Amino acid sequence: MPDLDPRYPIGKFVRPESISVDDRVNAIATLADLPSELRNAVQGLSHADLNTPYREGGWSSRQVVHHIADSHMNAFIRVRLALTEDWPTIKPYDEAAWAELHDATAPVEWSLELIESLHARWVMLLQSLSDEQWLRGFVHPESGRQTIELATLNYAWHSRHHVAHINHLRIAQEW
Repeated sequence: MPDLDPRYPIGKFVRPESISVDDRVNAIATLADLPSELRNAVQGLSHADLNTPYREGGWSSRQVVHHIADSHMNAFIRVRLALTEDWPTIKPYDEAAWAELHDATAPVEWSLELIESLHARWVMLLQSLSDEQWLRGFVHPESGRQTIELATLNYAWHSRHHVAHINHLRIAQEW
């Protein structure tokens, strides 16, 4: 692990040239697996462990869990907007500021339960999409146009990315 960039333990998201049906299926499977993967990552961690940053200047595992809930709620709403509006411009949010709000000190169980329900609905919705619906999308003011299929791959990466933060911290701390 000496060459591992603690900011990107699985590497940065790479926007694919094209997206296949298999890519979409695999991304949906990752989203379906996230709740149990995340729960396993934090299982048995003490209050102090959960408050340990995964890297110097980084978030604690507790903040990471709450961030995933915040981020994925926004993503789910963005998909729903893309399905019901014609290329809506979505509102970005300051994720670092959100991670500092008082509710980021809440028990991780609250966000774990939220993520379980949210991902069940999100996966159900994604599994119902037609080929045409996968190509609908939204406009992000900072990163431009994103189709639902690209956003789904991005959030599958995001899921693996943050679980890896916690798992790598556990290995480094020998928890």
